Amino acid sequence: MTTKTYQLETLSCPTCAAKIEGMLKKTEGIQEYEVLFNSSRVKVTFDENATDSETIKSKIGQLGYDVLGEK
Repeated sequence: MTTKTYQLETLSCPTCAAKIEGMLKKTEGIQEYEVLFNSSRVKVTFDENATDSETIKSKIGQLGYDVLGEK
């Protein structure tokens, strides 16, 4: 398992967080996630054999949120 935290440019409300949570819930390989709208961060634990960081960042981007960095 791998855990990454993504810093987003803007994530300003609980509805935005729920939108990302819904996508993460449906993504194969994701075991745990936490979306913090007040700090614009998304923490994801995933199985690197089923998905990868680039896929997760791409899916977040498709929802309209820019990923500024990851750690």
